[in-house]
Amino acid sequence: MATSVRLRRLGITAVAAAGGSTLLLRDPSISTSDRGAAAPALDTLRHRIANANGVVPPRSAHRSALIASTAADPVDILVIGGGATGCGVALDAAARGLRVGLVEREDFASGTSSRSTKLIHGGVRYLEKAVFNLDYGQLKLVFHALKERKQLIDNAPHLCHALPCMTPCFGWFEVVYYWMGLKFYDLVAAGRLLHLSRYFSAQESVELFPTLAKKGNGRDLKGTVVYYDGQMNDSRVNVGLACTAAISGAAVLNHAEVISLHKDKTSGRIIGARIRDNLSGEEFDTFAKIIVNAAGPFCDSVRKLADKDVQPMICPSSGVHIILPDYYSPEGMGLIVPKTKDGRVVFMLPWLGRTVAGTTDSDTIITMLPEPHEDEIQFILDAISDYLNVKVRRTDVLSAWSGIRPLATDPSAKNTESISRDHVVCEDFPGLLTITGGKWTTYRSMAEDTVDTAVKSAKLKPNNPCLTNYLRLIGGDGWEPSSFTVLAQEYMRMKRSFSGKVVPGVMDTAAAKHLSQAYGTLAKHVASIAQNENLGKRLAHGYPFLEAEVAYCARNEYCESAVDFIARRTRLAFLDTDAANRALPRVIEILASEHKWDKAKQNEEFQTAQRFLQTFKSTKNAQFHDGKHT
Repeated sequence: MATSVRLRRLGITAVAAAGGSTLLLRDPSISTSDRGAAAPALDTLRHRIANANGVVPPRSAHRSALIASTAADPVDILVIGGGATGCGVALDAAARGLRVGLVEREDFASGTSSRSTKLIHGGVRYLEKAVFNLDYGQLKLVFHALKERKQLIDNAPHLCHALPCMTPCFGWFEVVYYWMGLKFYDLVAAGRLLHLSRYFSAQESVELFPTLAKKGNGRDLKGTVVYYDGQMNDSRVNVGLACTAAISGAAVLNHAEVISLHKDKTSGRIIGARIRDNLSGEEFDTFAKIIVNAAGPFCDSVRKLADKDVQPMICPSSGVHIILPDYYSPEGMGLIVPKTKDGRVVFMLPWLGRTVAGTTDSDTIITMLPEPHEDEIQFILDAISDYLNVKVRRTDVLSAWSGIRPLATDPSAKNTESISRDHVVCEDFPGLLTITGGKWTTYRSMAEDTVDTAVKSAKLKPNNPCLTNYLRLIGGDGWEPSSFTVLAQEYMRMKRSFSGKVVPGVMDTAAAKHLSQAYGTLAKHVASIAQNENLGKRLAHGYPFLEAEVAYCARNEYCESAVDFIARRTRLAFLDTDAANRALPRVIEILASEHKWDKAKQNEEFQTAQRFLQTFKSTKNAQFHDGKHT
């Protein structure tokens, strides 16, 4: 079998500027002339996204578009998988003027893409390896990731931001080592630098991070080096990709599963797929000139539909994260320890009003609902306790989850040394192109590589080159950090009491900031629902999520289930499992009104959501067997 394997293009040049203090990075994949030629298409697409005003085609329209394809009139590309990479491919291809379809078995971001570290990073560890191993390949990985880091923050400014990260130093050698290393990280970032790194004394560090311990493993804190990476609301970026792709012309269908592939009887080339709509149970065929397999950890399952004896290319790795109360870390400052006493990396970052800590990196099995093990949770708690002056308690864990990293191997390799954190684009069956590996930060360039390969393989004829370098996601164009003030000044939260009486309430700063940062310039539509439809009440005590969001997401973000809402449209399941459980009845009640569910369907939704939440090992629903807990 002929196999074409292509690792990501690393065509990045570094040129020292005058004075030797700056690097100029250039990606040759889009030339200056290409940008000029693509400008009219880009402007048209930007206007199309802006003029849509957040209104996306209904799910039924996407389903009809997929059904309408035939063997004689196929879509150009059919994408399997609605994670960051799959939705990125759909957006990239649609922006080029290609006919695109996408199907996702569960929901957008239902897998790895909602269970990430939430960091948008260039890879400090890769830079360290590049220097000490004199590995130019690792250095190019860092160049590329830093370019994409800035691009992602620019393209979704309401969902992504720069985050300072503090690295504690308990010896003067560590101070010099980390200061020099992170200055080199700044230098490599060059024009895409977020902010300069700097050293803080021990006293200054404790003022910035009050829970930081002054002693660690018997050594006094000598200071910290603070550098910057990015942070995001991962699943909402993913949903934004799906909605932007839909407005751009792609037919995107969540809760739709590929159950078989169609092959041309003469050539053997894969020409389509049999798809089951998991909401209705109905099946239909979609035909495509080429199919992109972007199923993440489940890539091999799709490949086996083409050949049940195919050699696996996924080496799954588990990454566990926990959520702790906000007092563990100050707002706006993270803590990253590059090397703990057992050699692992551990971090603690502020995220959506709470603290996320992690992570682990261990072998795992591939499953739809991965669960963290108690020893993994305890490892994270033990690791961060060495660097904090507060008592770290298992009872403080509000939520804990596991995500599966789809580490990729070259299927034609003869050993496992090819396992990579980089991505692989592979057409090992005619008509089926697989993209896997990589990381969230570089999803956009992964998608670009995939579409470039698909265009070449299927001889497609796009109208223009890749535009996603310059394309903001829905809600991002025109957004400013101060946009929340308009919501606070112009909207009320009309709340219906238990007695049925409508009570006016202010759009407080917490709610206004949340809506602005979650929906960008479209937040006014959510606020309007809260005001005009009496859905301004909070869904859970202590959290800014409003009832209006359930209705908005059902109408404009393809939110088809209670789990879709509590896990991906908002992050309540990830932030506080028990709060999500308490909010479920009201979430289901509003969704039932939007989707016309009967009582049986509502009960089914409640049971499904509770089973989902049981996989998030908060203190209340965790199972202890160590004899230390009751």
